[in-house]
Amino acid sequence: MTWKLGRRWLLAAAVPAVAAARGASAQSWPAQNIRLVVPFAPGGTTDIVARLLGAGLQERLGVSVVVENRAGAGATVGSETVARAAPDGYTLVVSNIASHGISPHVYRNRMRYDAVTDFTHIALVVTNPTVWVANPNSGIRTLADAVARARSAQGLDVATSGAGSSNHLMVVRMGQLIGKELNHIPFRGAGPAMQAVIAGQVPMMSDSLPSASSHIRQGSVVAVAMASAQRHSAFPDVPTFREQGYDLASDSWFGLSAPAGLPAPIVERLNRETRAFLSTEAVRARFAELGGTPGDMTAADYAEFVKQEVAKWAPLVQASGASAD
Repeated sequence: MTWKLGRRWLLAAAVPAVAAARGASAQSWPAQNIRLVVPFAPGGTTDIVARLLGAGLQERLGVSVVVENRAGAGATVGSETVARAAPDGYTLVVSNIASHGISPHVYRNRMRYDAVTDFTHIALVVTNPTVWVANPNSGIRTLADAVARARSAQGLDVATSGAGSSNHLMVVRMGQLIGKELNHIPFRGAGPAMQAVIAGQVPMMSDSLPSASSHIRQGSVVAVAMASAQRHSAFPDVPTFREQGYDLASDSWFGLSAPAGLPAPIVERLNRETRAFLSTEAVRARFAELGGTPGDMTAADYAEFVKQEVAKWAPLVQASGASAD
């Protein structure tokens, strides 16, 4: 009995000691390099967002922010790595509509993390519409061209950054609208998918606007349709899906998250520095050029936003029949 009482006393004494250690750690943060995980291959919108944000945080925090690409399984591989990391502020992830909105339903039997409870969601970074682009030599200039190809014996291959992305669901939904399934060609990120379209290996791609914008301007791909409610100010000559007779609109989103249990002072600091970075004129101009809209949410608001996105996409994924299980 004496031993049990002593053990309880030791445990009780340990609780404030651990809390004090965490407090001291949070106060001294950051004291080393930060790893920012991108759950897609280089070259896509998630990667672009990460490198812009990483450079901004590096300048504001005074430590190196190292971007690490860990692609696979609809952005779930890299995200799982972060979910299992220590909540010390030195491992972060670019959470996004795929990894934390859609893939939890597409990969529901293979998911090893909860998109809501296994993360500390810190800040919304940017939102942007989907755009469909085609190889200039494909003969596709409009959605009517794309639909005609889809209904032909040849069929229509459409590349995306991977299964479970919002761009994947756009492909599924477009097939439903025209009554002809499109051939979804998933890649391990938008960068490899875009290179396949430019090389003529795949005629068309459903992509997020920031990663496609430079290729559209260079003429290496043709912008066929924008999935926004109205024409985008950065690309006013590109008609919307709705203008071409198809009621489709889709925005992607990208944010900053960490493992669950990140101390509140670190969450507050990261949220404050991220929002300050996003509010600068140069950053807002850069995102506008890419076709993105910078976010401005508290950590609590972003956490609630992710929770709502998970709930929102469940019935839509189920109705689409999209599954990677």
